Amino acid sequence: MKKIFITVIVFCVMLSCKKQEKINSESTKEITITKSADSARAIAKEAWIYAFPMAMNYRTMHLYALDKTYPDYAGGFNKFKHYDKIFTAADTAVVTPNNDTPYSWAILDLTDEPIVLEVPEVKNRYYSFQFIDLYTFNFAYVGSRATGDKAGKYLIAGPAWKGDKPDNIDKVIQSETNLVTLLGRTELKMTAGDIENVKKIQAGYKLTPFHEFTKTTAPDHADYSLSFPSFKQSDLGSASFIGLTSNLLQYAPVNTAETELRSKFAKIGIAPGKKFDPKNYSPEVLKAINQGVLQAEKELKEGTDKLENATDLFGTREMINGDYNKRALGAAAGLFGNTKEEAVYIGTRSDKDNNFMSGKNKYIIRFPKGQTPPDKYFWSITLYELPSRYLVNNAINRYSIGDRTTGLKYEPNGDLIIYIQHEAPKGKESNWLPAPEGAFYYLIRIYGPQESILNGTWKAPQPELVK
Repeated sequence: MKKIFITVIVFCVMLSCKKQEKINSESTKEITITKSADSARAIAKEAWIYAFPMAMNYRTMHLYALDKTYPDYAGGFNKFKHYDKIFTAADTAVVTPNNDTPYSWAILDLTDEPIVLEVPEVKNRYYSFQFIDLYTFNFAYVGSRATGDKAGKYLIAGPAWKGDKPDNIDKVIQSETNLVTLLGRTELKMTAGDIENVKKIQAGYKLTPFHEFTKTTAPDHADYSLSFPSFKQSDLGSASFIGLTSNLLQYAPVNTAETELRSKFAKIGIAPGKKFDPKNYSPEVLKAINQGVLQAEKELKEGTDKLENATDLFGTREMINGDYNKRALGAAAGLFGNTKEEAVYIGTRSDKDNNFMSGKNKYIIRFPKGQTPPDKYFWSITLYELPSRYLVNNAINRYSIGDRTTGLKYEPNGDLIIYIQHEAPKGKESNWLPAPEGAFYYLIRIYGPQESILNGTWKAPQPELVK
């Protein structure tokens, strides 16, 4: 078996070298910028929608793996950052954070070699690991639904890796990008002291570089033409997004389905490893690119404002099926959302009368008897303020409510009523989900959705204005 491991490692090193030669050749390849302002405007709009999810993904990657000043810095790539508490309004690394399951984050760099994920046995508790590539496609899962409750070892490999599955590995999981977000969720039961049980499980989650796992020599490191960029939100508001996108594409070998698309993007200077220099553009073309960016931003915001059901916004490349607007909507409305078989998200910012909700008003959500969300694991409602899409700061530190909420009370007829308002509802505090003073929206999360949710038979109730 040792001989096989050595062969794999050597082959992996060879692939890294060949891959680096390809990256360098792409970054030095001459590209011709379009001279047509109309063409540049249209391409920029399309390219921005394509690149937006990657940029937002990289924002989180940079915080956890590269920004040593970030309070939750993980210590670099291929290392876990475990949370031993639920998220609060003070947590702003991602929009629409999940407040049901403490996270285990890791940003993987698979450029040089695979990484081995080890998970312990997890019984009588939901957990999952979501594998998200740089594009934000959910390309694999490990956990209660996908692999069961037994302990396991999984080899996570980049796009260039080839080799046989070692005997002591349960499965090889291959990504089409070299940068991967690994997002673990471990259910926190609403009982006193359960966080200690979660921490013990998290301690059993391990990441090991392949050469350490196989006790062989570390492969040579492959450098890219451009170093990891610092993330600046302002870059997304202008033609500067071209430079960020070109940098990130170094870690995403072109998929055959996108060959023509990448060639089109090259007409405004987007290519793996290419530096962005506004001097290479005529004033008319540069202005047109900026206009295309602003138009794309505007349309994406309008789309998220109208969004009511995020069920189909997340999944594999095959599931998204070339709909880059859908992928961008998912990144804007709820970055790192689960594939619908794992969890379903049903949200709204409008009440039953189609008016935007505000903390100046009072609302109820009524689930008739026997019609709470049908789930295999659990469900919750989490509220977010707008436009930030962060959790709402409130006096009772309640950020979500659901079937695991202690003290939740049902009506005499069996109905369940959730009260959403800024001030506490007198005598109904047990069922109160605090709202901000201004605009907000909420998401119903359903883990392990039953078929009636997936086929649309079950319908979520709409919030009603209390007059």
